[in-house]
Amino acid sequence: MGANDTVITLKGSVEIVSEFFFTAINSILYQRGIYQPETFKRESKYGLTVLTTTDQGLLSYLGNVMSQMESWLIDGDVQRLVVVVTGIDSGETLERWQFNVLVENGDVEVSLMSANDENVSQNVVKKKLSGDGMENKRGAKNVKEVHDEIQAIIRQITASVTFLPLLNEPCSFDLLIYTNKTAIVPKKWDDSDPRYIMNSQEVKLRSFTTSFHKVESMVTYKEVDEWEL
Repeated sequence: MGANDTVITLKGSVEIVSEFFFTAINSILYQRGIYQPETFKRESKYGLTVLTTTDQGLLSYLGNVMSQMESWLIDGDVQRLVVVVTGIDSGETLERWQFNVLVENGDVEVSLMSANDENVSQNVVKKKLSGDGMENKRGAKNVKEVHDEIQAIIRQITASVTFLPLLNEPCSFDLLIYTNKTAIVPKKWDDSDPRYIMNSQEVKLRSFTTSFHKVESMVTYKEVDEWEL
């Protein structure tokens, strides 16, 4: 049995979701010009050529976030990851890339947390779950099937430049993570707001499932005023 035929376990599902988040964040940062294109390298993943950062500070930051993300995922605590793109000059939220993580019995109460990590801030929204939601009820899937579904999402992120408005100012990004209210949160994470966009448009992207987790994707962006066209 080859690696692509291997039936996915909970631990394997956590690794797949975490790797997808890392790849998706890198793709967004590259496609939207948040970091200079020369700071990315080409890699082969999911049957595609993807771009990943070579910036050591960003790699360290994302590595820390993904490590914490895996810990929360294994406990069934993650509900959502949001990549927020903010104009540096205007201070406005221009885009929200939202990835919902669905497990059994998720829902209810919301509070928000955030923390600063030198040049980049990371945010967490804590969300209550009833039950651990980690039972495999959808039937077994293999790695190749999941990678094919992920490939379609990465292609959509790449194609997003065809419909998203131009970012006409330098931008930064924040990460928001929605978690179970009982999740153990590092002390450096503090209260935050969800950074919603007024007068926004939303485009739903594809989803993927691992049998343990389903990840739904969408992007919300600031609608361009007619006088700005």
